[in-house]
Amino acid sequence: MDPVKQRFLAYLEFEKRYSPHTVTAYRTDLDQFSNYLLNEYGKDDLTGVDHFLVRSWMVSLLGQGIGPRSINRKLTTLKSFFRFLIREGVVTANPMKKVTSPKTARKLPVFLDREQADHLLDPSNFESGYSGLRDRLILECFYVTGIRLSELTGLNETDIDFRQETIKVLGKRNKERLVPFSSKMGCLLKEYIGMKRDIFGETDTLFLTDRGKPAYPRMIGRIVTGYMGRVTTQAKRSPHVLRHTFATHLLNNGAELNAVKELLGHANLSATQVYTHNTIEKLTRIYKQAHPKA
Repeated sequence: MDPVKQRFLAYLEFEKRYSPHTVTAYRTDLDQFSNYLLNEYGKDDLTGVDHFLVRSWMVSLLGQGIGPRSINRKLTTLKSFFRFLIREGVVTANPMKKVTSPKTARKLPVFLDREQADHLLDPSNFESGYSGLRDRLILECFYVTGIRLSELTGLNETDIDFRQETIKVLGKRNKERLVPFSSKMGCLLKEYIGMKRDIFGETDTLFLTDRGKPAYPRMIGRIVTGYMGRVTTQAKRSPHVLRHTFATHLLNNGAELNAVKELLGHANLSATQVYTHNTIEKLTRIYKQAHPKA
């Protein structure tokens, strides 16, 4: 691999503390751009790239049917890469300053309505025994706390403060935050931990497989998708939909945007504002139904 590219990826991993998944995505984007330059222009040096070459790559990606959202993610990789090169003194000009990102349609988050969420968490949906109790707690945890899939799989028993009713969550870029949970979920946690210890003994990892191994993302995803399929016909069924549901229901019930931002662990308020569109749509419907002049 190009030594400059290697240094950049090491910088992302060890200084920026990006997740392995994110570093892999950046590596893939850079490899694709490098291959394009080599195949189309016989160029194997990323440090000599200008904005015309970047624009040419964008046109090629669009011609392959790749959407604006995916292209923008790849451009974000190049922006970070060239900022790194300037910081390291490898180049003096950033070609990305003359590159305009393609516009994307803003997608509204998919979420469950209140009735669907209630049906999803109905105790009668779950079998008795360890697996049923664990699955119920997983769904409850996503909906009640709004945490990410990667955050849930990283939870330990020692992260739970039953007295304060909070969970310590390790979020993106290793940022910790405290997320509150309900008394009902607290009871469920105690019941689950007691059963888990009876079956598998003392282990700090919160969620385990049926064989006592740490739960992994694909397993959690299958659990969530399966149970959501019982309450909704929408195509998108995932842990992230429950995170969207958490945020939307909070805002619909009057929570402040900044508070929701902190609970979700967003770095910027703009990431949280997407949920207000659903709230505004609901208010608009209520207004049209209730106002005599609407």
